[in-house]
Amino acid sequence: QVRLVESGGGLVQAGGSLRLSCATSRSILSIASMGWYRQAPGKQRELVATITSGGSTDYADSVKGRFTISRDNAKNTVYLQMNSLKPEDTAVYYCKGRTLRGRDINDYWGQGTQVTVSS
Repeated sequence: QVRLVESGGGLVQAGGSLRLSCATSRSILSIASMGWYRQAPGKQRELVATITSGGSTDYADSVKGRFTISRDNAKNTVYLQMNSLKPEDTAVYYCKGRTLRGRDINDYWGQGTQVTVSS
């Protein structure tokens, strides 16, 4: 089991920045990959960014160059630095952790944190 707790959401004006944090309940090095997803009202949840245990990252095209995913192994925390925010970035942001054990894949989700970008 992995418990994930997000924080750092809030209200920001367009062009501003926020940093989201996702704290894990166990060593982040034991989690194959961590990711940030978001879901806007009336829309499906979508991938924002991922980072593997090896440090490889991937981003949705809509956030490339503006968002940065990173992690602090000592704090067992993953971050999402969001710069140049746009109103269309408004959504509930969720942290996800994926563990692999043989052929068993388990996904764990946090409770979500609201990000609202005003124009």
